[in-house]
Amino acid sequence: MKKYIVLLSLSLFGFAQQTPAPKQTKSILILNAKAHLGNGQVIENSLISIVDGKIAAIGDATVMRVAAHDVTIDASGKHVYPGFIAPNSTLGLVEIDAVRASDDESEIGEFNPHVRSIIAYNSESKLVETTRPNGVLIAQITPRGGRIPGSSSIVQLDAWTWEDATIKVNDGIHLNWPKSYSRAGWWAEPGGIEINKNYEPQTKSIQEYFESAFAYLGSKNTKKDIPFEAMNGLQSGQKTLYINANGEKEIIDAVLFKKKNNIKNMTIVGGYYAFRVAPLLKENNVSVLLKRVHDLPLLEDEDVNLPYKNAKLLVDAGVLVGLENAGDMERMQTRNLPFYAGTCAAWGLSKEQALQLISGNTAKILGIDEQYGTLEAGKSATLFISEGDALDMKSNLISLAFIDGRNISLDSHHTELYKRYKEKFEQAKK
Repeated sequence: MKKYIVLLSLSLFGFAQQTPAPKQTKSILILNAKAHLGNGQVIENSLISIVDGKIAAIGDATVMRVAAHDVTIDASGKHVYPGFIAPNSTLGLVEIDAVRASDDESEIGEFNPHVRSIIAYNSESKLVETTRPNGVLIAQITPRGGRIPGSSSIVQLDAWTWEDATIKVNDGIHLNWPKSYSRAGWWAEPGGIEINKNYEPQTKSIQEYFESAFAYLGSKNTKKDIPFEAMNGLQSGQKTLYINANGEKEIIDAVLFKKKNNIKNMTIVGGYYAFRVAPLLKENNVSVLLKRVHDLPLLEDEDVNLPYKNAKLLVDAGVLVGLENAGDMERMQTRNLPFYAGTCAAWGLSKEQALQLISGNTAKILGIDEQYGTLEAGKSATLFISEGDALDMKSNLISLAFIDGRNISLDSHHTELYKRYKEKFEQAKK
C-alpha cells in the first residue's frame, strides 16, 4: 500500500520547480527598449543599469551615458516592464484542490488574526512558476476562511524557501465583512436572494472584537493574548486592514468602521460596487483591490460589461486601484493578471493607467512601493523584457525576467510539455 501512495504522490506533485537564480554578480545594461515605468510614464528608447540587484540608473539612451557593464542587452524593438504584483493570492498555499494534504489556505475558527500565511507558503509550488512567464513576479500570500482569516505577507516568486521569498512579513490583517443579503436555496434558483437578518449582530461582533483587541493593546496586561497581539499596528499604520466587501452598504459600513476605530490604512478587497461610493473612499483615503475583471456581473439585470468598466470608474474618481484575482481556480488564473489589466485598457483606461493597476498602484496599496512596482533608480531591479505588449495575451512573450537583479528561469511544467509535444509533431512530419 505504501508503494502505491508514493507513486500517487509523485504523479500528483511531480518534481520541484526550477532552481532559483543565484545572486547578481555581474552588472547588466539594458539598452534601446521601450520602458513602461509603472507610474504612467514611458521612455521610448531607454537605458537601464542594474548593479547589485538595484536599478543604478534609468533614462533616455540617446542622451544618457554610463560606464561599461559586464553584460549588455540590446532590447531594440522590445518592451521593459516592472514585475507585476498579484495581491490577495493563495498562490503556494494550495497545490491540488482535491488533495487535502496540499491545501493549507485556512484554519478553523472565526477570528484568527494571528494565523500567518507565510509559514505555509510553498516556494516550490509548480503553480508559482507558471506565473513568471507572464511577468507576475511578486504576490501577496493571503489566508482564507472565517471572519478574520489571518495575516498576509508579500513574497517574490523565485526562492528556495519562504524565508528567502519574503519581501514584507505580516503586512496586514484580512477581514471578511458580512453580507447584507444572503442567498436562499439552490444557487441557480431565480429570486433566491434575501436580506441577511444576522447582518447587524455579525457587524457588532466584529466591533466588539476590535474593541477588545485595542483595549488589550492599550493596557498593561501581563497575560499575553496572541490573537490580540497580532492586531497591533492597525491603528499606527504599520499594518493595513484589508476588508473583503462588494456591496454598497457593506463598503460604506466598512469605511465608518475604519473611522470609528482609528484605523490608519484600509483597503477594500473586491469592491464591485465601490464606484457608487467613490467620493467617500477618496475622502477617507481608502484604496480598492478590484475583484476579478474577467467575470460576470453580480446581478442578472446589470450591464454585462460592468466588470470591465469598473476600474475606469474608480480611477476617474481619484481612487487608488489595483487588481486582484480571488475566486474559482484563482491560483491557476494568477498568470492571467496582465490580461485583466489589458481588458481594463480596452474599456476606457490608457495602457499606462492599466499597467499601474498591477504594478505601481498595487505596490502602494501593499506598502512596498519604496522598492517595487515602478522602474526607478535606487529601487529593486525586479523587471522583465517582453517581445510585445505585456497586457495583450497575443503579444506577451517574455524573453528575460529579473527579480532583485537575478536572471530567473522562465521554464515551467507548461513550457516543458510544450517542448515535449512540439518535438512529437516535428518527428511526425519527418
